[in-house]
This record gives sequence, C-alpha cells and structure tokens, in this order.
Amino acid sequence: MEILIGFLSAVLLAVFLVQIGKARELASIVRNDKNEEYEINKFQGALGVVFMLAFLGVCVWSYIYYLPYMLGWGVNTAASAHGAEVDHMFNLTLFITAIVFFLTQIALFWFAWQYRGRKNHKAIYWSHNEQLEMVWMIIPAVTMTFLVVGGLQAWNHIMGDVNPDEEYIEIEATGYQFAWGLRYPGRDGKLGAKDFRKIDATNPLGQDWNDEKNIDDFQPDKIVLPLGKKIRVRITARDVLHNFYLPQFRVKMDAVPGMPTYFVFTPTVTTDSMRRRLSESPDWQVADKNDKTKKRWETFDYELACAELCGKGHYSMRRIVKIVSPEEYEAWLDEQEKSSHYLTNVRGKDNDPFKEKGENGLLFEKLVAFKSEGNKLLEDLKTKREAARGKDKAAFEMYSNLQSEAKKIQTVLRTTMSVEDAEKSLRELKILLENAKVVSTSADLSLTVTDSMATLSLTVTDSVVVDTTKKPL
Repeated sequence: MEILIGFLSAVLLAVFLVQIGKARELASIVRNDKNEEYEINKFQGALGVVFMLAFLGVCVWSYIYYLPYMLGWGVNTAASAHGAEVDHMFNLTLFITAIVFFLTQIALFWFAWQYRGRKNHKAIYWSHNEQLEMVWMIIPAVTMTFLVVGGLQAWNHIMGDVNPDEEYIEIEATGYQFAWGLRYPGRDGKLGAKDFRKIDATNPLGQDWNDEKNIDDFQPDKIVLPLGKKIRVRITARDVLHNFYLPQFRVKMDAVPGMPTYFVFTPTVTTDSMRRRLSESPDWQVADKNDKTKKRWETFDYELACAELCGKGHYSMRRIVKIVSPEEYEAWLDEQEKSSHYLTNVRGKDNDPFKEKGENGLLFEKLVAFKSEGNKLLEDLKTKREAARGKDKAAFEMYSNLQSEAKKIQTVLRTTMSVEDAEKSLRELKILLENAKVVSTSADLSLTVTDSMATLSLTVTDSVVVDTTKKPL
C-alpha cells in the first residue's frame, strides 16, 4: 500500500508540474511576449541538461549496484568451457553500445540547450553534409562488421554438434506446462525412441517400450552432470514453446514441439566449487531469504529455467542442476539405475511387450542383479576397512588396497553390457572378499604368537593371498 501511495503521489506531482508549464506557455502566447518565450526556452533547455545528468548518473549507479549479480562479471564468470567466449561477445557489445549510448544522449540534450530559441538567433538551413554522412555511415558499418563476424565465429564454434566418434553424455529435456521432463540413458548410453501418441499417465514422455534402448532409461527429478565431460542436451517440447536456459553455463535454446533441438557444453565448475567462489564475495554473505540460518552462498544451486513466456505457471519451471566429480556422478548413476522408468512402471504389466520373459529375463535385469550383488560385497569390504581404521594400520592399508582393486572390478559391473563379463567380474570380486577374510584371520593369529615364533607376514599380489608364515624356531 505504501508503494502504491508513493507511486500515485509521484504521478500527481508530475501532472501538476506539466499543467503549470502548459498554463505558463498559454499565457505567454496570449500576451505575445517574446522575451518570456525565450526565458521558457532557456528553462526547458537547462531542465533537459539537468535531466540528462541525472539520467546518466542513475545509469552508472545502477550498473555499479547490479555488477555483483551480472553474468560475466566478478564471481559470476561462466561455469562452462564455451561460456568465456559468450561473455567476451556480450561485454564487447556492451562496451561499444555504451559509448554510443552516452555520446548520443549527451549530443541530444546538448543540442536542445545550445540551439534553443533565442533573440536575434536564426536557424541555418543545412540540406546535407557529405563528409558528416560518410562518417556516420562508415564508422557504424565497420563496427557492425567486426561484431557480426565475431558473433558468427562464436556461434559456429559454440553451436556445433558432437562428432560421432567422440565421447559424450546425452540427456533429454522435455518442456511442458509447467515443468521439465528429464531423461537419461542407462548403461547402454542411448536414449530410446519416443512417440507423442504413446503419452499417457504412466508414460509422460511417450517412450516406445518396444525399443529395448528404453528399458534402462530413467527420469530423475534433477540434472546431475560430471565435471569436465561433454554434455549433449536433446531439447524438445510437449505442448507450447519453451526455452531451455542454464544461465551460469551460458546455455539457452528454444524447445519447439515437433522439432527437437540440442545444445552441447562442458561443465567446468562443480556446485561445491561455485559455492566456495561465491563465499568470497561480500554480496553473498547475507542471510538466505528462504533459510535465515544459512548464508546465501550456502544455499546456492545451479538451475534450469524456462526463458520463454509459456503461460501463467511459467515461473515454476525450475529444476536443480548439480555438477559433481566423475566419481560422484558414477555413484549417482549407480543409484538411479534401479529406478528405470520401465522397471518401476511397466515391467510385468499389461503394456509390457516383454512380459513373457518373466522376472530377470531381460539382459538389463540380469546386469542390474550382478551389479547389486557386487555392491553388497564391496560394502562388506568397506565395512571391514572402516573397522580396522585407527586400530590396525597394516590391516587398514591392506583393506584399502583390496578396495582399490574392487572398485576397478565394480566399474565393469556398472558399465558392461555382457552377462559373461558381469559373471567374470563378480567372481573376481568374490575372490577379493575371500582374500580379505583370510587376511583378517591371519592378522588375528599374528597377535597371539610368542617370541619363539618368527614374524607372521602376508603378501597380497594380484588379488591372491600368499601365506609366508615361518615355522617355529
């Protein structure tokens, strides 16, 4: 209410001043007083100069005030490989247009003052000036040429698609009123086919379950991406125009119904690293408006937004984006695999085209089962390692070495598309765990031997335990 009253007061004051000016001008015309007309011209010219100074001052102040929040400045540098190129083009354009802006505004109001109506002053008729016309034609043309050529070079470099033989991760984002549907490929690295005619309550993206590439696809509630990996986002829309916008990564592309688009980028700053960067700025040390117990930088998250006005719920089209290390990403993928949309919503039901294969009859189900068993074995090894921490240094180091080898095997279980490779890796993992048990038993024995027995030593080589215990002296 206070803001409304203040606004109305300002409007009434402006109307009052305009009416006074009109009344004074009308009175001058009625009296036919030229001197008063000149005084009015002088007053209006001076008022224009004052307005110019105030206006340009506010422009400079607002730029300084919002500088900590402007993309491309201070702590808000780009978090993607191509982002610096985008920032350079924007800053160069801003620098050139700012010069033009200030020069034209100063010229506009200075002309109004310098060439105001005055006594004994007569306007000069100037039909044209070829030199002046050449100047204001050539300078803008050359400037625009450099900007356009630079922009085209940046566009061609940034907007290129991935090469078929290069390594990348492809995900999909589908905009609809008023949310984003996200889809990741499973371990096969391929997104399955879609058909909008198959969209229903249990199949929001219209996935074609006859395409086996859809079996391992999953639909998370946020975007999680690994640091330093090239990402290709397949962008679509289900109803109206939307826009896929990741501001901190300088990623922006329309989502058009019936016409898939894409954007390729490489994240270069993790979420945690960006928070640490923001924590160094005083502007981010204030309390968060939604959680007063935390600083603003502590609650920071990258986000996906819609930059196309798509309806009354447009503001709610937001998804969290998290950039993590490659190891954290693999662990997240490991958790997401069991939430495949096919396994949780289609498998075994009437619309399942592979229903006759029965439980664990699909290749993907078998691979997930092998991986789950391997994860349990690795968790057991991790538990033994933590139990030895701070109590038995030799055992802890041994378990750590075994765990490093086990993680290499686990990587195969997470990524292989071969049942034979999965079975082999699981056997290797079981051997490692059995070796860990032998190491544990032998280590306990070494604590009870007397001086009449030589030192007990165990050597782990290529996942095989070799007992080199010496006989009693």
